This record gives sequence, structure tokens and C-alpha cells, in this order.
Amino acid sequence: MRKHIETSSRWLISHKDWKANLVFMLGGAAVGLVAVFMAVSSDWANHTFFHMVEKNSYFPFIVSPLGLILIVYLTRKYFPGAEGSGIPQVVATLELGHEKERSVLLTMRIAFGKVMLCILGLLSGASIGREGPTVHVGAAIMFSLRRFVRFRMYDMERVLIIAGGAAGVAAAFNTPLAGIVFAIEELSRSFEVRTRGLMLAGVMVAAIVAIAILGDYTYFGSTSATIDLENAVIPVLVCGIVCGLLGGVFSLMLIHGSRLVSPFRNQNPYVVAGLCGLAIAFIGFSSGHLTYGSGYEEAKSIMNNTGEIGAEYGYLKLLATFVSYLSGIPGGIFAPSLATGAGIGVHISEWLVNYPYGAIILFAMVGYFAGVVQAPITAFVIVMEMTDQHELIMPLMVTAFIATGISKSICKTPIYTTLADNFLPDDKKIFGKKE
Repeated sequence: MRKHIETSSRWLISHKDWKANLVFMLGGAAVGLVAVFMAVSSDWANHTFFHMVEKNSYFPFIVSPLGLILIVYLTRKYFPGAEGSGIPQVVATLELGHEKERSVLLTMRIAFGKVMLCILGLLSGASIGREGPTVHVGAAIMFSLRRFVRFRMYDMERVLIIAGGAAGVAAAFNTPLAGIVFAIEELSRSFEVRTRGLMLAGVMVAAIVAIAILGDYTYFGSTSATIDLENAVIPVLVCGIVCGLLGGVFSLMLIHGSRLVSPFRNQNPYVVAGLCGLAIAFIGFSSGHLTYGSGYEEAKSIMNNTGEIGAEYGYLKLLATFVSYLSGIPGGIFAPSLATGAGIGVHISEWLVNYPYGAIILFAMVGYFAGVVQAPITAFVIVMEMTDQHELIMPLMVTAFIATGISKSICKTPIYTTLADNFLPDDKKIFGKKE
């Protein structure tokens, strides 16, 4: 083992391989810059849509259907492969063995389309996030750099893809540690990353670039929420079980809903997009115009206990995210899932009135997110880093593992890995058509 580490270290600093080091660092910088652009433009798109809704509450009934129809048209005509979160595409490329097959899903054309269409989706009021698309874009950017250097180690294309995806998470959330954990837990489930030094370099550079431009901020700000460990048992159990259950149900809905809608979407893509747009408008109207967009502002408001967001918000946000994904437009579920979790936390806090409100919100966020993605370590690390909350690391961790266990009893396979089958040939499907 020691000999392997020493050999890897010499390889990393070898003069002959300086190009490899440079590729990962420059790739990380590029991913960081794109992540910053997506963050700024997504915030602008969110605020612009809500500003228009303030002027006319019926605005979404026109813009959401038409916007989704336009996005589906552009995706199908110019950017096929850009639909959905983007993480399933990245997972699929890790299962493919040839550069030509991977190139179909990881092109700069798709990356450009992913960015632009995700912003357009937020301008249309869709309940989507930018973080999943940033993973797809990051993987595409890093993968495109393979042509500039010949790597001596085996299957470095996969390392580039994993590093790009992880850098996307790190830069999107400003959470370097979460990016590293995401790479290990989610993207490399069946792949040993033997060149972790290079991968970490790309992740850290992406995070540094994002921090240098946007500042050393926490995604949802800081929270002083705290609870004694002996008093945390009940909230942890309730949030882990309830949010894990709902996260598993959402994943199952998304998997089976996508399969059910897929034939109709292939035959009548614009009809499906228009109907989904109308559904998004109806859900948004019913929620008091709270379920549109990524849910970032709503989650932050819930965390800080400001504003008046009712107990029904979390469930309506879940439904809006489900419908947005079924439409087939590019857009992720990371941020909407965190907002959904925060909303569910509001409801749970009405049951557990004798426990700290802030702690319950955090437990619900990590529980629901872990239930959806079934990556417990990524879930609690992301929430911990996003809220600058380190005192609750133990109860957050336990909540994430309970929620993941409950979710797996409902949805047998992880959502991203299952959805990746849609981008794989029959002989390379990970789980086939069975759960």
C-alpha cells in the first residue's frame, strides 16, 4: 500500500506528466467559471420570473406552457441528450467503455445547451435546479480536455468525467468537501478512482474559482440551530422516517412516471410539455406562487424562520418538481429537493413543538435529500457545508442514514443509476427494466 502511494505521488509530480496536472487544474477552473455564470444567471432568471408574477398572478398560465414547449423544441432539435438532470447521463458514460459512445452524451454542444435551457426553464417557472446540470456540464468540459494530453494510466477518461462532475457540485454549492464525497459515493459506485490526487485538484480549483468570484459564502447562509444529543433522538427518528419515506416515494414516482410518460412524450413531446407547464402554473397558483423556480429563496426563508410559508409548501414543491422533470426539459432536482425537505420540516415542526425549529428543518432537509438520492454521506455533508452547521454533524449523519434505509425499502435502486439506463444500450443497462 505504501509503495502504491509513493508511486502515485511520484507520478503526480513527474515532470513528464505536468500536462496531466495542468489539464485537471485548468479544467477545474473552467468548471468553476461556468458554475459561477450559472449561479448568477439562474438567480437572475428566478427573480425575473417572480417579478413578473408580482405584476400579474396569471402570468405563469401563459409563460410556463409556452416556455416549456420552446425548451423541449430546442432540446430535441439542437441539444438532444441535454434533457433532465444530467447526472444520469454522467453515470451512463461511466458504464460505457468507448470514447465514441461517451462522446455522444458529453459534448460541448450539450454543455452549452444545458446551461442556456436550464436558465430558460427557470425563466418559465419550472421547479428545477442548476446543480445537476452543472455536474453534467462539468463532466463534459473535463472530458473534452482529454484530447490535449495522452495519459499513461488506464481509463483516465473516467477519472476526467468523475472529476468534472465532482467539480460541478463543489462549485455549484460552494462545498468542496461535498464535491469530493459526491464523486466517491455517487459517481464512482463501481469504479476505483486510483488517481484521486488529480481528481481532488480539479475539485479544489473549481471551488476556489467560485469562491474567488462570488466570495466565501454559505449556500443557505449560517444557522445557529442546535439541540442536545439526548433530545435529538425523537426529531432524528421522525425526520429520518418521514422524509426517507417521502424521498423514496418521490424517486419511485420519477422513475415509473418517466417510463409511463416516455411513449407519449416521444409521440407528442410538445403536448406533454404544454400540459406540464399548465400543471406547474396551477400548482404555483395554489401555493401562493411559492413553488416556481429552484426553491432557494423559500428554503432560506424557512431556515431563517422569516416569511409565512405554510405546512403544505413541501408537498406542493415535491409535486411541482415531479411535473417539471416529466416535461423532459433540462434541469436538476438538487435544490428543489432541499427546498422540499425544508417545507416538510415546517410541517414536522408543527408536530414536534417542544423541539428546536431550526434543528428540525435541517434534519428534514438532509432526510428528504438523502431519501431522494440515496447517498447519505453526500446528503449530510452538503447540508452541513451549505449552512455552516458543524455542531449537528452526528444527528445529521444519523438522519441521513435512517432516511436512506427507509428510501431503499421503497425504491430499491438509486434514482440516478436507474435513470441512467435510459441512456445505455440494452446490453449495458445497469438494472435493466427491473427495480
